[in-house]
Amino acid sequence: QVQLVESGGGLVQAGGSLRLSCQTSGRTFSRSAIAWFRQAPGKERQFVSAISWNGGTTYYADSVKGRFTITRDNADNTVYLQMNSLNSEDTAVYSCAATYGMLQVLPTNPYEYRYWGQGTQVTVSS
Repeated sequence: QVQLVESGGGLVQAGGSLRLSCQTSGRTFSRSAIAWFRQAPGKERQFVSAISWNGGTTYYADSVKGRFTITRDNADNTVYLQMNSLNSEDTAVYSCAATYGMLQVLPTNPYEYRYWGQGTQVTVSS
């Protein structure tokens, strides 16, 4: 039972913060790159952020750079996305995804990720 389960979404006012969690189980993801994607109604899935297997390398979409922070705790099998200074454009379903194994680069293409969570809704109001 390979699972990635997101949590932490909800309704927040503009300017507020949320911390999303991605809990993994059923497989060892310690060597996998893990990323966050988001999809708003009527829009394409959008890359948000990715982190390497050891947490030493991170990458952010320009739209979230400086506001979001991705971290991982392999001992706890969990990846986090701290989201600050949220605005209405951040409203979307956020999903975490993992590659099959270790990669030398952090892909931004969703097709590079094999395992996916079900997503958690983030709604920013103002």
